[in-house]
Amino acid sequence: MKDHLKRRLDNLNTSDLKAWWGAHRTSLLHTAVALMVIAAMFWLGYQFWRLLGDPSPKGAIDLKQRYEETRLWFGGKCVYGILKMATYPPATYALLWPFVGWLTITQARWLWAATTLLALGWSIRLFLKESLAQTNLERVFIALIPLSIYGSGATIGNGQLMVHLLPCLLTSLLLLGKGKGLWRHDLLAACLMVFALAKPSASAAFFWIVLFFPERLRPSLLVVSGYVALTVLAGTFQELNLLELLHRWIASSREVLAHSAVKYSNSNLHSWSLYFGLEKWCPAGSMLILMGLGFWTYRYRRADLWLLIGVTALVSRFHTYHAWYDDVLVSLPVITLFRIAKSGRLKEGYNFAAELLLAVTLLFLVAPGGLYLFPHPWNLLYVQAQTFVWVSLLIFLLFYARQEKKAQAQGQNR
Repeated sequence: MKDHLKRRLDNLNTSDLKAWWGAHRTSLLHTAVALMVIAAMFWLGYQFWRLLGDPSPKGAIDLKQRYEETRLWFGGKCVYGILKMATYPPATYALLWPFVGWLTITQARWLWAATTLLALGWSIRLFLKESLAQTNLERVFIALIPLSIYGSGATIGNGQLMVHLLPCLLTSLLLLGKGKGLWRHDLLAACLMVFALAKPSASAAFFWIVLFFPERLRPSLLVVSGYVALTVLAGTFQELNLLELLHRWIASSREVLAHSAVKYSNSNLHSWSLYFGLEKWCPAGSMLILMGLGFWTYRYRRADLWLLIGVTALVSRFHTYHAWYDDVLVSLPVITLFRIAKSGRLKEGYNFAAELLLAVTLLFLVAPGGLYLFPHPWNLLYVQAQTFVWVSLLIFLLFYARQEKKAQAQGQNR
């Protein structure tokens, strides 16, 4: 009797919440759009000033570091162990040379700004095309996501890579997922994926989708061949042999991530292992998570591509070191949630849960974010709450993928 009453109360509360949400959905969306417009205007304005005009060391700080590293690399000097923040693999410098290798730093900042605008427009176009947004209000909402989240602005102001890499990564996966398997599609998808691997900590996990989703070997072979070729090309500008360069890169990365970079890391296996004094187990843990993702991707290789993208983006955010600008990755599962809310392939409750999760996730993503806005210890509470939301989002997507697979199997058996 007690259990029956509890279920009745739970159903009543859920029904009340659904009714309230349905009655206020449009007004909430209008409010969200207004707040996102304000956030985008002020946040992006400030961050583009940091990229282009800020004379302090913090202005375009990461772009300046990549500029120095790339110039030294192609000048024949090994940057690993010499420059403090040289943690990128050799292929990255070959990919960065067209942007920073032949210009002054001022010119490089302006070129980076121009290409950033193109990348933002490209991301918006992809999000609008893939989100299943129907009304003008929904389309405005979707278009504002890459503009209003704090990760985009932080990436721009620092001169980081994710705003440039995200549309390349997404276009590559969509070409493989929706293309006809033609050579030109595979080649273009592979080139875009190789460019996205300029920041392997954020994009390498997506290689599982390249390997398993098309159920063809050619795309993954093209990606591996292209990346190896760029690594060899970059190595020809160094006196050391390639194996020694790779050894120094790994050693330099471990040193930086264990000491100077750790204060910027949050909500990932690297920061958690350091907090609990288990940093020596971090590489093994990260590899196990990646292997687990590979097994899951193979098992669900026939699922909706956006489910694979959403899960992979969250695992990529968790499995290794990331600073707050890499939270751009979380915009991908936000689009996944929007698609679930609009698609209605499973029971209505899943769509409602997706809408709630989307609202809460976006609340923690809209600029300027709480990590550097709130004073200590409130900023730590913000990060903990945000991490809880992201973990809940990952669990939801994993469960949804499982239920969708069950529904498909039952449909085939009928």
